[in-house]
Amino acid sequence: MFAQSQLSNITIDEYLQLELKCDIRHEYIAGQVYAMAGASEAHDIISGNIYVRLRTHLRGSGCRVFSSDMKVKIKLLDIFYYPDISVTCDAQDIEKYFKTRPCLIVEVISPSTARIDRNEKLLNYRQLESLQEYLLVDQEKIKVEIYRKDDQGNWSVKTLGEGDVLNLVSVGLEMTMAEIYEDVEL
Repeated sequence: MFAQSQLSNITIDEYLQLELKCDIRHEYIAGQVYAMAGASEAHDIISGNIYVRLRTHLRGSGCRVFSSDMKVKIKLLDIFYYPDISVTCDAQDIEKYFKTRPCLIVEVISPSTARIDRNEKLLNYRQLESLQEYLLVDQEKIKVEIYRKDDQGNWSVKTLGEGDVLNLVSVGLEMTMAEIYEDVEL
């Protein structure tokens, strides 16, 4: 997914200026900058399927859906990630180049990104008070993991497989596994 670039110990302002000028995207973790790698065909199709369903469902609701070109900032940790999909329903989330209050984040995982997405990113994204659901979608088999925060702030995980229905409580949308994996050859 990413490799450390030549830049380290840069400020957030320097990072944001760099991102405006670069042809490739970088994630920022407390002064360290990591170049993002490209995605596979399956990854792109899955992301597109979910994005289209979310965008269609949320049209006119005040919620906004973003693709992998929009950063999410975790202020407490000085981190900027590029999730595959993010949704914000907070009218105060108005930054032009990053969002700070997503209610839903989706990452499509591969063998090379699974460890980071399940561990590091899961822990870090949970620092976002607004986040209600974190979705990990496997690109090599029909498997979806949904991490959900309850009313007391406790997180649980549910794993879905073929024939299951994904219920995204944060945005009031149900999706079948067939919809998520439409046109993907596994």
